[in-house]
Amino acid sequence: MTERIIHDLAQGSEEWAQFRLTHFGASEAGAMLGVSTKIKRTELLHMKVVGTAKEFSEFVQTRILDKGHEVEAMARPLAEEMLGEELYPVTCSLGVLSASCDGLTMDERIAWEHKQWNDALAKSVAAGVLPEEYIPQPQQIMLVTGAEKVVFTVSDGTRENMVSMEVLPDPVWRDRILAGWSQFERDAEAYSPEVIEAKPVGRTPEALPALRIEVTGMVTASNLTEFRAHAMAVFGGINRELTTDQHFADAEKAVKWCGEVETRLEAAKQHALSQTESIDVLFKTIDDIAAEARSTRLALDKLVTKRKVEIKDEILLKAKRAYERHLAVLREETGGHLVSMSQPDFGAAAKGKRTVASIQDAVNTVLANAKIDADASARRVRENLACIATDGAGYAFLFNDTAALIAKHLDDLKLIVSTRIATHKAAEQKRLDDERERIRREEEDKARQKIAEEAGNARVSAEVTSGSTISTAAGVANQGVGTRSGFAETMAKTRSAPTSAPTLRLGQINERLAPVALSAEGLATLGFKPAATDKSAKLYHEEDFPKICAALIRHIETATISTHVALEHAA
Repeated sequence: MTERIIHDLAQGSEEWAQFRLTHFGASEAGAMLGVSTKIKRTELLHMKVVGTAKEFSEFVQTRILDKGHEVEAMARPLAEEMLGEELYPVTCSLGVLSASCDGLTMDERIAWEHKQWNDALAKSVAAGVLPEEYIPQPQQIMLVTGAEKVVFTVSDGTRENMVSMEVLPDPVWRDRILAGWSQFERDAEAYSPEVIEAKPVGRTPEALPALRIEVTGMVTASNLTEFRAHAMAVFGGINRELTTDQHFADAEKAVKWCGEVETRLEAAKQHALSQTESIDVLFKTIDDIAAEARSTRLALDKLVTKRKVEIKDEILLKAKRAYERHLAVLREETGGHLVSMSQPDFGAAAKGKRTVASIQDAVNTVLANAKIDADASARRVRENLACIATDGAGYAFLFNDTAALIAKHLDDLKLIVSTRIATHKAAEQKRLDDERERIRREEEDKARQKIAEEAGNARVSAEVTSGSTISTAAGVANQGVGTRSGFAETMAKTRSAPTSAPTLRLGQINERLAPVALSAEGLATLGFKPAATDKSAKLYHEEDFPKICAALIRHIETATISTHVALEHAA
């Protein structure tokens, strides 16, 4: 686990400045995510790779930065009074991430961040709403220091102009910041530093000599021939290969210059006309130069517009392809699965930008954030696929809708997986229970049919051999209990030994035979003794129930015949 380190560095010192160049600071998180209005992501990337700090004008350094430290020192006692605790400036690091806190309590539970008074920011903080540009810094401060909250203060160092609000940890911002720095680190490894220049100022082509014409009814003196040769050479030397911001600035300046040349030539022509009405050579030469200036101006103006569009399109296409390559790598890592995401709007990012550098920076920032979102999506897919593979092991057939499931939050997916498996198990158990019930009913139906067939056979036999049957039955009737005892012994000998455990209770037997009721002794006379006991309950084998019914029917048939014989004798 990465260890949190407190560094003994005075904020603003040379050592502190060098420390910031080798770490990803909390105050830089906004620029890294492309939400800062003060520094562009490309500038931050250049600073970290090249190892040069951003330079500020003397005005900014004195009136803003130094003034900010002064106001912060004035506001600290007021903040301590508000919190009831002392605050100590401290610089911490957690791996490559760092945070320079304006103040931290001794127990490190509360961090304090101070911003110089700004009407719009103060109004928003007073309303309890922290603008997006300022959110990343306190979130990274809590991430690095482990503080439970950040008290965000805006003031001019006085009690009258001081507003504060509490900022609590936000897991969404935390993940966004970690993913953002991870992407920033990859971009830094692939970064090829370019010289960052000040905004280019266009240069006009070489200045033409002053055109001198004197006319007294005829051209008496003129350097027009030399002027034309020089002008044509200058026009021909104007750069038409536009690739950099300097090229565009030069071309735009040249467009304006050509227009001025046209104006000057027209003025010279009019001046000559004021001296004479017809000097064909003079006018033709001037017209030729003016036409060339106009042609150059229009062509160059069109080229500026065309090349700007072309370069802008090249930047947009390059970003689009880079994003598609990134998605392709992620899909390969996730086995082809990836949550559907909309294409980043690179065009909107470039809209309104006037220079190549500003277009490139805006598009690069959108590309970086899109990669961060794609990485988060791929991470969720990998976690969800692992969940399905682990929690749903053995039940892959229940998750054929993987493409839809990978977009779920992990906790929701776990619930879906467990619910589907439980539902499937319940359905399977019901199917087995239904199958057992069907088999049991079939066996009961077969047993009833067999009993009915045996009873019918007994009646037929009694009718066919009524004489001998009656005498036999009379003998049986006379034997009384002895006959029943012999019948029970016969049943016990002919019955096959049950193989299942005894689970059928005497009460259940009587429920099935209702309204007929049997006792354990009565069942014993039919040849069925309890196979086991459960406390006071007598237990029998389930497969003996059809045989009990058959024995009972035979017993009833015998009793019927005995009664018939007795009535015959009485008659």
